[in-house]
Amino acid sequence: MSQTLAKFSAADLAALGPLIALPTGAATAVQGCAAVGEALDRLEAGGFLVEATRLVAHALPRREAVWWACMCATHTAPPDLPDPDRKARETAEHWVRQQSEKLRREAMALAEASGFATPEAWAGVAAFWCGDSMAPEGQPAVPPAPHLAQTAVAGAIALASVRGDPRRQASRLKRFLESGRNIAAGGPGRLPAEEM
Repeated sequence: MSQTLAKFSAADLAALGPLIALPTGAATAVQGCAAVGEALDRLEAGGFLVEATRLVAHALPRREAVWWACMCATHTAPPDLPDPDRKARETAEHWVRQQSEKLRREAMALAEASGFATPEAWAGVAAFWCGDSMAPEGQPAVPPAPHLAQTAVAGAIALASVRGDPRRQASRLKRFLESGRNIAAGGPGRLPAEEM
């Protein structure tokens, strides 16, 4: 590994296992790994790219994971992205910068308006699930399970990887993993718009 992936340091690799649901071959590839970065390298080297992105989604802190979902969604977004999807992503990005309750709820409302069918919508859902309650405002709190935000991020990444042209999935996932490593190392993880 050429960079220190400090944002992965709090992640317990053993605890992440059940959340990322590795198939037998991928589980064998990471056997004996002590750190997330090592497991990530082995998954990628073994061609387990989807599993590698799920690992990154769950190993990053929630705020950084939401940002990563936004960066990957931006990369594959078509020029004619519908307004509700664009606004859901922009609101999720804004939430990353300023984690207010208003932005969190707005991100979920926009995800719902977009029909929960795009990477942008799931970035919005991820931001919402980072909060203290999934209940409507003014109702008793219903805390989301601790892993839900990262599960939404993994969904956003999976959708972004096949959007428009599923044949590009592998090359996109490799770019997404570069972005995830950059974020884990403290960088912005930005990806340029994909060339069509």
